Amino acid sequence: MRPAIKVGLSTASVYPLRAEAAFEYAARLGYDGVELMVWAESVSQDVAAVKKLSRRYRVPVLSVHAPCLLISQRVWGANPVPKLDRSVRAAEQLGAQTVVVHPPFRWQRRYAEGFSEQVAALEASSDVLVAVENMFPFRADRLFGAGQSLERMRKRGGGPGPAISAFAPSYDPLDGNHAHYTLDLSHTATAGTDSLDMAQRMGSGLVHLHLCDGNGLPADEHLVPGRGTQPTAEVCQMLAASQFAGHVVLEVSTSSARSANERETMLAESLQFARTHLLR
Repeated sequence: MRPAIKVGLSTASVYPLRAEAAFEYAARLGYDGVELMVWAESVSQDVAAVKKLSRRYRVPVLSVHAPCLLISQRVWGANPVPKLDRSVRAAEQLGAQTVVVHPPFRWQRRYAEGFSEQVAALEASSDVLVAVENMFPFRADRLFGAGQSLERMRKRGGGPGPAISAFAPSYDPLDGNHAHYTLDLSHTATAGTDSLDMAQRMGSGLVHLHLCDGNGLPADEHLVPGRGTQPTAEVCQMLAASQFAGHVVLEVSTSSARSANERETMLAESLQFARTHLLR
């Protein structure tokens, strides 16, 4: 019998609250662990401090998200090469299975040129999986015409129209021919990507899912799964029926919550959705 798929909560899901709140919610609601988003908050950058939180709440760290966002470009230094190395070392120290990383930005030329080799070398020297995440382009309709693009995508499918990729070689990690991948269902919505097709193309290399949702707006939404237009249930069911041995992490935005109770309701709904559709 295949083991149940573990479901984690990203520390980004409680923003603007701090990482400790994610451990607290995860413990109270029954998540199997957390994904540590390394960014400006000092605790997220401190492995010893994160270990204390993990012990205090009895919630393991399942994965580490490398500090590769635009807002975390100076976290752990400005050079992305040692930052990725450090992310893997942090995952090892925390007992995490996976490091999530974005494809390099185009202006990070030296990093981009050696990215595939660095990822492969890190995986060869560690039990940690480095799972490269699908991203999305900067869409022209973010500035104008978003409503028309959304309606066209709803009726005819396909991409959102004119857009520019900030990533090298592209926002589709499969263009980099890596061993392991993270699939993010909010990013597929913004990119106008067929998420089921992408999951199938990733094949056995798909080891990590960011479970969330989106309506196809120009901005990355990270909705509670089931509240957007992505085939979130179908993707979960596909993983449950397969040999998937990775983790599913809820990376949802709760910043719109007007109260602690509303935030908890969103996180509980997200977990229930995952448990329902990942059942084996």
